[in-house]
Amino acid sequence: MIPLWLEPLARLIDAGGVVLVAIGVVATLLFAMGLERWWYFRFTHRRARRALIHRWIARPDHASWSALTLREVWTQELLARLRRTLPWLKLLVGICPLLGLLGTVTGMISVFDSLALSEVSQARAMADGVARATLPTLAGMAVAVAGLLFTTRLEQLIRREDQKLHDRMARAAEEAHA
Repeated sequence: MIPLWLEPLARLIDAGGVVLVAIGVVATLLFAMGLERWWYFRFTHRRARRALIHRWIARPDHASWSALTLREVWTQELLARLRRTLPWLKLLVGICPLLGLLGTVTGMISVFDSLALSEVSQARAMADGVARATLPTLAGMAVAVAGLLFTTRLEQLIRREDQKLHDRMARAAEEAHA
């Protein structure tokens, strides 16, 4: 007997198949990593950015080639930490539609298999089977679109942060010399 609070999940798995569970796991990973990136940017990255700007201001030299190269290395290290999970997020976004397609294919195979066993072509049974087979595609595409929106926003944020960081460090160096 399934507990009452798990019945909706059991019905969803029954309606979409085992592939829907895999899509749910990927969606959970995707959104957990997204939440972690938001948390990182909101709290950890801002402190690291302030520390970097203070470290840059504390340097006596801001104009030489070596100072500018060091500034670039420092900013790229900071931004690399911000980009760290981006490839994994993109991978998970790419996996979602493929899992949805896998669910559709396996669902259609089971529909055709059940139709072949019954030897009766019932339109209602076929329609129910096709609806069951397309549910994983819908779920995979929905998760992929939401993940794509997040990764696109994160990439925009990183580009904007790169420009802001360079501008703030240049302004801080000018103010230090003024």
